[in-house]
Amino acid sequence: QVQTVESGGGLVQAGGSLRLSCAASDRTFSSYAVGWFRQAPGKEREFVGAVSRSGGTTYYAASVKGRFIISRDNAKNTVYLQMNSLKPEDTAVYYCATRYSEYTLHYFTGVKDYDYWGQGTQVTVSS
Repeated sequence: QVQTVESGGGLVQAGGSLRLSCAASDRTFSSYAVGWFRQAPGKEREFVGAVSRSGGTTYYAASVKGRFIISRDNAKNTVYLQMNSLKPEDTAVYYCATRYSEYTLHYFTGVKDYDYWGQGTQVTVSS
């Protein structure tokens, strides 16, 4: 079972940037695809972006494409979510999720595609 811890959330003004980290405890982390999701109060958890186990493929929700960038450093067992040009509507708790993937370049976009979830980190964007 992969355990992950998100960090890097906080309060930022609109137009600002934050970088979230998702650190895993498992040395087999390079075998896991990772997804980022977010959940605002009163709303369902929604897909933000995903990265394949190798880091060679990424995919983003339309609402963040061009503003958010996912990268991973398997040597450090960490995935990053760089968030730029933040908007008030980006305010949410952000979660990273993982699942074993036998495919090097596959990513996954559904909540039900993932097996393990972190505790989340709050991101608040003020207008």
